Amino acid sequence: MSDLQAIQNALALTIDPNTGKDYLSSRGVKNLKFEGGVASFDLVLGYPAQSQQAIIRQQLDDALRQVPGVSGTDIRISTLIVAHSAQRGLQLHQGVKNIIAVASGKGGVGKSTTAVNLALALSVEGARVGLLDADIYGPSQPTLMGVADQHPSSPDNKHIEPIVNYGVQTMSIGFLIDPEQPMVWRGPMVTQALTQLLNDTLWDNVDYLIIDLPPGTGDIQLTLSQKVPLTGAVIVTTPQDIALLDARKGLKMFEKVGVPILGIVENMSTHICSNCGHAEPIFGEGGGAAMCKDYGVDLLGQLPLDLSIRLNADAGKPSVAADPNSAVSEIYKTIARKVAARVAIKSQDFSAKFPKIVIQND
Repeated sequence: MSDLQAIQNALALTIDPNTGKDYLSSRGVKNLKFEGGVASFDLVLGYPAQSQQAIIRQQLDDALRQVPGVSGTDIRISTLIVAHSAQRGLQLHQGVKNIIAVASGKGGVGKSTTAVNLALALSVEGARVGLLDADIYGPSQPTLMGVADQHPSSPDNKHIEPIVNYGVQTMSIGFLIDPEQPMVWRGPMVTQALTQLLNDTLWDNVDYLIIDLPPGTGDIQLTLSQKVPLTGAVIVTTPQDIALLDARKGLKMFEKVGVPILGIVENMSTHICSNCGHAEPIFGEGGGAAMCKDYGVDLLGQLPLDLSIRLNADAGKPSVAADPNSAVSEIYKTIARKVAARVAIKSQDFSAKFPKIVIQND
């Protein structure tokens, strides 16, 4: 067996903790060489993992040094995020590679807070991220992102520029209306407004557009799932039985319209006492894991009911922006990497590479 073959075998036995697949079959290993006892190659990840590069490099170094004859490594890690296929028959959105819906069947489970921290975590890990607030009746992302007092501009009176803060491009109906003014609109008006917000916003080369959906399975959810090219959906729930009942409905809705479920986030999993640090599952426990088992999807992470999450959100500086290295932020970043990794292993979209036929009269 050749030295290169032995190195390839070692790579085939080393598992990427974010994708659950070995590095060789993931086809991210490029330019593999072995000279003078040094194994060198480029590792191209399909998901952002800026905070994990040193850990991945060390993992691969440890594995390859077990190969006889390998005395050192030169591993260069980079990220290449590409567009992935959506529902059949829908073209990808201009300026956006992947669209991820964050949904819940029930209100009050922390979906919007999860969505904004997911967006921020993807950005911290090195991706270009957009955040669309699809809750027309109760927009909260302007407040959560700390930009409630800002208003978007239009370069041509047809399109609008997203508001950028913490490195994330954000759009919400909340930027365009008086915060004290209720949206007394019927379903068709709401869905039209949402479609305009998505299509008329000048998203700038976004790798992931996170859409914060309102709770339920009504007009907005159906419009998005049928007319918007969704790469996948993330379901947010709490361990409580009543929340899980509604979360199951949301999951089944996406399944019916052909939108892949990227995983489930269990929010408010345990309560952390701010005085003594005691953890107690006041909303029950094991609900998210049981739901994942029933539907064959992944549990992306479990978030505590922590006072800091609420305080940071109310202050317009969500946890990942307020303290990127905190324990809570690390959970959000782990969830973000898992979501992006699951997107990375989906089928790519090659529609932009197909030639376009133009008929001209000479």
